[in-house]
Amino acid sequence: MAANLRVVRALGMRSIRQTFRRPQLMAPIVVFPTLLLAVQTGGAGSAVDLPGFPPVQGFLQFMLAGAMMQSLMLAGNSGGIAFAVDIEMGFTDRLFAAPIPRFTIVLGRLAGTAALGLFSALWFLAIGLLFGAEIHSGVAGALIAVVLVTATAMAVGGIGAAIALRSGSASVVQGLFPLVLVVLFLSSAFFPLDLMIQPAKAIAEYNPFSFIAEGVRNPIIADIDATDLLYALLSIAGIVVLGLVLSARALRHRLKVG
Repeated sequence: MAANLRVVRALGMRSIRQTFRRPQLMAPIVVFPTLLLAVQTGGAGSAVDLPGFPPVQGFLQFMLAGAMMQSLMLAGNSGGIAFAVDIEMGFTDRLFAAPIPRFTIVLGRLAGTAALGLFSALWFLAIGLLFGAEIHSGVAGALIAVVLVTATAMAVGGIGAAIALRSGSASVVQGLFPLVLVVLFLSSAFFPLDLMIQPAKAIAEYNPFSFIAEGVRNPIIADIDATDLLYALLSIAGIVVLGLVLSARALRHRLKVG
């Protein structure tokens, strides 16, 4: 177990360095969500005055969860792209030939993606506090948001890793970028569910990322709600299971085809 953990740690650190060294991987995680947060906060701040909008200190406070959700999903997509690049370059084949368990290769990539999720959570909380947004539930609420964002980044990274293993093509994984945004915008990450119209509202009601977004947002704008937290954790667990199953099947396929 200790040896496997060292392998996961080494591959996770390599994944983090790889992301920070490639602007095309880092920009979607930090730059795009930050710019979108600035544009939405500056251009749609009056939305808090709409009837039915949840009570918040300001639109920035409400949008912090959406920015974190966008960042973590793009982190999962960027992790899949980097994994596919490793496959194309033959680095993954060398790992397959090494005397290490195959699952540590995927877990190392997921550890790196989780670290990027942690970074994005801290980044946007810092931006929010810097520009006057309050964390209603204090330190406990901030920690809950950080944990949920980190765990969700790892969960989404599992799906990205599965697609990378199955396709072996960075362009295929990169082509999922629009789909990632569609899935996120069809959730309550950027707008209250009660103010959405059909059919977007019906989709958002069953979108697991809506439950996660509410779990992240709730301790920022209100008191900690155990029900929202439970739904968020169950949604993350479901995505983790899906990612692990898809990754395991894709890994077997990759080992067969080379």
